Amino acid sequence: MELGILSLSDLQTDPATGKLRDPGARTREIVSYGVAADQAGLDVFALGEHHSPDFAVANPAVPLAAIAQATSNIRLTSAVSVLSTLDPVRLHQDFASLDLLSDGRAEIIAGRSAFLEAFALFGVDPADYDDVFAEKLDLLLAIRDNEHVTWTGRHRPALHDLPVPPRPQQEKLPLWLGVGGTPASAERAGRLGLPMVLGLIGGDLRSVRPLIEHYRAVGEAAGHAPDTLRLGLTSHFYVGKTSQDARRDLYPHYREYLRPKTPGGRGWLVGPDQFQAVASPFGALMTGSPQEVIEKILTERELLGVDRFMGQIDFGGMPHHMVNDSIELLATEVAPVIRKETKRR
Repeated sequence: MELGILSLSDLQTDPATGKLRDPGARTREIVSYGVAADQAGLDVFALGEHHSPDFAVANPAVPLAAIAQATSNIRLTSAVSVLSTLDPVRLHQDFASLDLLSDGRAEIIAGRSAFLEAFALFGVDPADYDDVFAEKLDLLLAIRDNEHVTWTGRHRPALHDLPVPPRPQQEKLPLWLGVGGTPASAERAGRLGLPMVLGLIGGDLRSVRPLIEHYRAVGEAAGHAPDTLRLGLTSHFYVGKTSQDARRDLYPHYREYLRPKTPGGRGWLVGPDQFQAVASPFGALMTGSPQEVIEKILTERELLGVDRFMGQIDFGGMPHHMVNDSIELLATEVAPVIRKETKRR
């Protein structure tokens, strides 16, 4: 089982100035987390893509390239690349370059995004949301799988036996599909035989089991080998020395991250009771002592067949020392037990 961390690069208001944090400092901070994760022996570092002033990173390949230069083992991936608003040619070129730079450690997690800002910015009609994604995914797969590409679609000019350089160091760039919980997205991943990453934000772990079983059933019915239908899971994450310390320290940042930032905006207010519920053994939030986190990850493994877990490690203005302490505990106290237990089982 692979273990890693995830950042979405959110910018929170600095209490001292009342302004959003400096995006340059935030980006450099994120790079340091990727380096720390590599040094600690974690398996993967993932970085999100957003196109609003509330986030620091619009092109994950750029900070991931900086991390690549300072690391040697950790795999580097987007989470997610908003494929509906990107040119698949350019996306593949960016991550093929990252793959060459990192000596074969790059991946892509492609998704549709729940945020609409990118659609206006890149001139994509939200009414074509799913059609555009399906077509661009088809092109991205064609580029990944072929040295020369011939392809025709409705939303982008055709390609006629054209190379798309550079080619990655790996034979093919690993491509996962990021899904938010809709059956149609899970069906698409299964039908194409692509590994799937499920973003678990709220609710109960047990509630997503039918979706995952459906993904695997569709994939096997389409003729894909079960071992290709890999499952990744992401959730908000913080591990502390004790359960009490973890919950006390995390709550204000979790509440800040999820609250609506403007009147009528996205998000919701999380009270103490809701926080405790989502942090319960079957809740979506991954927090607690190292032993509590170990038990929860193993529960996800047994219940859902998770192959890769990535914790969203920095959100809601969490201070640098909290994030680094959480990375260290994940790597030194949680990961060795998870690896030993999953190998044994």
